[in-house]
Amino acid sequence: MGRLTTHVLDTALGCPGEGIRIELYRVKDESRQKLAEVVTNSDGRCDSPILEGSDFTVGEYELVFHAGDYLRANGFKADEPRFLDVIPLRFGVSDAGEHYHVPLLVSPYSYSTYRGS
Repeated sequence: MGRLTTHVLDTALGCPGEGIRIELYRVKDESRQKLAEVVTNSDGRCDSPILEGSDFTVGEYELVFHAGDYLRANGFKADEPRFLDVIPLRFGVSDAGEHYHVPLLVSPYSYSTYRGS
Protein backbone atom coordinates (compact mmCIF):
# COMPACT_ATOMS: atom_id res chain seq x y z
CA MET A 1 0.00 0.00 0.00
CA GLY A 2 1.43 3.37 -1.02
CA ARG A 3 1.71 6.28 1.34
CA LEU A 4 3.17 9.75 1.77
CA THR A 5 5.17 10.74 4.84
CA THR A 6 7.44 13.63 5.80
CA HIS A 7 9.53 15.00 8.60
CA VAL A 8 11.31 18.28 9.31
CA LEU A 9 14.82 18.75 10.65
CA ASP A 10 16.07 22.12 11.87
CA THR A 11 19.65 22.19 10.58
CA ALA A 12 20.47 25.45 12.41
CA LEU A 13 19.64 24.04 15.85
CA GLY A 14 20.37 20.41 15.02
CA CYS A 15 17.00 19.14 16.19
CA PRO A 16 13.59 18.01 14.91
CA GLY A 17 11.26 20.74 13.67
CA GLU A 18 8.42 20.46 16.17
CA GLY A 19 5.09 22.20 15.67
CA ILE A 20 5.42 22.99 11.96
CA ARG A 21 2.12 23.23 10.12
CA ILE A 22 2.11 21.39 6.78
CA GLU A 23 -0.57 21.44 4.11
CA LEU A 24 -0.89 18.89 1.33
CA TYR A 25 -2.38 19.69 -2.06
CA ARG A 26 -3.07 17.65 -5.19
CA VAL A 27 -2.03 19.68 -8.25
CA LYS A 28 -3.72 19.33 -11.63
CA ASP A 29 -3.40 21.81 -14.50
CA GLU A 30 -2.00 24.40 -12.03
CA SER A 31 -5.07 24.23 -9.81
CA ARG A 32 -4.63 22.92 -6.27
CA GLN A 33 -7.00 20.83 -4.16
CA LYS A 34 -6.26 20.76 -0.43
CA LEU A 35 -6.17 17.19 0.85
CA ALA A 36 -4.77 17.45 4.38
CA GLU A 37 -3.26 19.64 7.05
CA VAL A 38 -0.98 18.29 9.80
CA VAL A 39 1.43 19.55 12.46
CA THR A 40 4.76 17.90 13.22
CA ASN A 41 5.23 16.22 16.59
CA SER A 42 8.19 16.47 18.98
CA ASP A 43 10.22 14.23 16.65
CA GLY A 44 9.55 16.52 13.67
CA ARG A 45 7.29 13.87 12.13
CA CYS A 46 3.59 13.44 11.54
CA ASP A 47 1.82 10.93 13.75
CA SER A 48 0.58 8.98 10.73
CA PRO A 49 0.98 9.05 6.94
CA ILE A 50 -0.34 12.26 5.40
CA LEU A 51 -1.95 10.30 2.58
CA GLU A 52 -2.29 6.57 1.99
CA GLY A 53 -4.25 3.78 0.39
CA SER A 54 -6.75 4.57 -2.35
CA ASP A 55 -6.45 8.33 -1.63
CA PHE A 56 -2.78 8.19 -2.70
CA THR A 57 -2.79 8.24 -6.51
CA VAL A 58 -0.39 8.90 -9.36
CA GLY A 59 0.00 12.63 -10.01
CA GLU A 60 1.51 15.87 -8.80
CA TYR A 61 1.40 16.96 -5.17
CA GLU A 62 2.58 19.92 -3.16
CA LEU A 63 3.60 19.99 0.48
CA VAL A 64 3.51 23.49 1.95
CA PHE A 65 5.65 23.94 5.07
CA HIS A 66 4.92 26.98 7.25
CA ALA A 67 8.53 27.32 8.36
CA GLY A 68 8.40 31.05 9.12
CA ASP A 69 5.97 30.51 11.99
CA TYR A 70 8.31 27.88 13.41
CA LEU A 71 11.36 30.12 13.03
CA ARG A 72 9.58 33.04 14.75
CA ALA A 73 8.41 30.79 17.60
CA ASN A 74 11.96 29.54 18.13
CA GLY A 75 13.48 33.01 18.42
CA PHE A 76 15.20 33.34 15.04
CA LYS A 77 15.46 37.10 14.61
CA ALA A 78 15.20 38.29 11.02
CA ASP A 79 14.09 41.24 8.99
CA GLU A 80 10.51 41.11 7.75
CA PRO A 81 9.60 39.83 5.33
CA ARG A 82 11.70 36.81 6.17
CA PHE A 83 13.95 35.26 3.58
CA LEU A 84 12.10 31.95 4.12
CA ASP A 85 8.53 31.84 5.32
CA VAL A 86 6.22 29.46 3.46
CA ILE A 87 8.09 26.70 1.61
CA PRO A 88 6.21 24.83 -1.16
CA LEU A 89 7.63 21.51 -2.36
CA ARG A 90 6.03 20.23 -5.55
CA PHE A 91 6.76 16.64 -6.52
CA GLY A 92 5.39 13.84 -8.67
CA VAL A 93 4.18 10.37 -7.73
CA SER A 94 4.64 7.86 -10.53
CA ASP A 95 3.83 4.69 -8.55
CA ALA A 96 1.06 5.04 -5.98
CA GLY A 97 1.93 1.63 -4.56
CA GLU A 98 5.26 2.88 -3.18
CA HIS A 99 6.22 4.80 -0.05
CA TYR A 100 7.13 8.41 -0.82
CA HIS A 101 8.96 10.10 2.05
CA VAL A 102 9.55 13.80 1.35
CA PRO A 103 11.45 15.44 4.24
CA LEU A 104 12.44 19.08 4.70
CA LEU A 105 15.77 20.20 6.15
CA VAL A 106 15.44 23.86 7.08
CA SER A 107 17.36 26.78 8.56
CA PRO A 108 16.53 30.51 8.49
CA TYR A 109 18.33 30.98 5.15
CA SER A 110 18.22 27.63 3.36
CA TYR A 111 16.32 24.41 2.86
CA SER A 112 16.70 21.14 1.03
CA THR A 113 14.70 18.01 0.38
CA TYR A 114 15.11 14.57 -1.09
CA ARG A 115 13.11 11.41 -1.63
CA GLY A 116 13.79 9.39 1.48
CA SER A 117 12.88 5.89 2.49
